[in-house]
Amino acid sequence: MKCDITKIANAILFMMENKVINLNEKKVSALLFLIDYEHLEKYEKKVFAEEYIKTKRAPEPKILGDLFQIIANDVDLEDEDDRVYIITELLDFLDIEILEKEKFTELGFVKMEEEYDPSLFSKTEKEVMHEIIEKYKKETPRQVSNKTFGIQKVRETTIGDIII
Repeated sequence: MKCDITKIANAILFMMENKVINLNEKKVSALLFLIDYEHLEKYEKKVFAEEYIKTKRAPEPKILGDLFQIIANDVDLEDEDDRVYIITELLDFLDIEILEKEKFTELGFVKMEEEYDPSLFSKTEKEVMHEIIEKYKKETPRQVSNKTFGIQKVRETTIGDIII
């Protein structure tokens, strides 16, 4: 399965447009999970076609999580590596800055010229995305991640296994 990076990039643009505070890769990952989980529960279909793996701290998107690690660690990929194309597509929509903190590295998102394109999303996808973003936009990344553990399916899934 391949994630829809164009929809993910536009969801991040939507988050930025809606002034989601403390927006880093952890919060983005948790919000994407919550959007996909909620849409899957209500409409039997995920929005971003991403798989989410249970980790100790929060669900992590399988493909996007890998991309975030590559960007954060400034890993050089071979030109023919498919991840180069996915990262390039993501960076066509927004810039990602590497923020060195005292004990960790964080990714921040910077809006460029591209605007959020609502036409990429169905009516139900927009509704769920808006609902989740409004509900958690003022929460810290840790608070949003903690909310994911309130979901039965997340609690029941073994660490390292796919949640959805």
